Amino acid sequence: MPAANTARSFGSVTKTLHWLTALLIFAAFPLGLIAHDMSEAILNPDIPTTDAEISRTIFLFSMHKTLGVTVFFVALIRILWALTQTRPGLLNGNKPLESGLAETIHWLLYGSLVMVPLSGWIHHAATTGYAPIWWPFGQSLFFVPKDPQVSELWGGVHDVLTKVLLVSVLLHIAGALKHHVIDKDATLRRMLPGQVDAPVAPGAHHGIVPPLLAVVLAVLALVGGGLAGVYGEAPAGSATAANAPAASAPAEAGAANWTVQDGTLEITVRQMGSDVTGSFADWTAAIAFEPQDAPGPAGSVEVTVTIASLTLGSVTSQAMGSEYFDAETYPKATFTAEILRTETGYTAPGTLTIRDTSVPAELPFTLEIEGDTARMTGSMQVDRTSFGMGEGVAEKTLGNGVFIDVALTATRSDAGG
Repeated sequence: MPAANTARSFGSVTKTLHWLTALLIFAAFPLGLIAHDMSEAILNPDIPTTDAEISRTIFLFSMHKTLGVTVFFVALIRILWALTQTRPGLLNGNKPLESGLAETIHWLLYGSLVMVPLSGWIHHAATTGYAPIWWPFGQSLFFVPKDPQVSELWGGVHDVLTKVLLVSVLLHIAGALKHHVIDKDATLRRMLPGQVDAPVAPGAHHGIVPPLLAVVLAVLALVGGGLAGVYGEAPAGSATAANAPAASAPAEAGAANWTVQDGTLEITVRQMGSDVTGSFADWTAAIAFEPQDAPGPAGSVEVTVTIASLTLGSVTSQAMGSEYFDAETYPKATFTAEILRTETGYTAPGTLTIRDTSVPAELPFTLEIEGDTARMTGSMQVDRTSFGMGEGVAEKTLGNGVFIDVALTATRSDAGG
């Protein structure tokens, strides 16, 4: 069997790519559905979950994502190969309506084979959730910001286009069976292994109408998804953290020597070998501080954090549950410390309280002061098990160490001056 197509038959390359694509799709679809159902159960705080169930869910999601990326590249190769090949004519080319519908479905199928995995990939790249893609090129895309709104938007696009792909595949199969069972022509047989030469077909093609119609159908599906609310509640005109409104910054510290103007408070955990980073949107810091040239006391700080304001990728709901932060029972966390000048810089040794459990903690930080404005960045690591979080969850599934990173800009207030 020749590698290239002819006017009467498909070549071995086209057939191989066709059936490889089919195999990947029929594997990725059920994996995605099963993993989604399992993750819904895991993220439901009312359903008890074992360590083994979490591991299985992550494994299935990673397999689904990896197969999806594979589909994307196979589809691109398939399309590029098709552009270089003679395409055997449609055996129903003498039936304009039927052949036009077949071409439209083919265009919809080709477009979906590219956009479904690509939208899923963007959804994955925009978040720091669990279940990595099994390949050596990292989990990010250079044009995709790490932003939960971007992730939610493209997750919705992926969901809608997956349904478009499913319908396209079913219609494609139905058409092939109709040709084989009712029309009794060679449409299906010429895509099967081996040499099958069909008669030279009428091969009617309908120009630009089928691809345009396919685009219209896809757009209508996406609009329907928007009306159904599958894209979340991202504000119009922006979905990136870079231009998020300043209202999401920490609140002012009130009657303190220094008033926080803006900043970030992030935590990073390691789940199944992947770092998951999240941030708190609601926290305050009361700071009393005087710069010191020599080692010694320099002030004090008290930070209050609203636990429910945490966004932690795809595991936010799980983190809020009773096994972890238990936000409903323990809505606040605090860090109280003195500020010390050391030989090399500044540090804040004190007490971190989470779930009403207080543990000694120390936050070294760097500080830059220009006039009445100070900028600081600091990082420390704590052990989640010290606060009774995730007890019984193996460290290989969820690392014990939790990294806390803070960066803020503060100005000297009148009360401190």
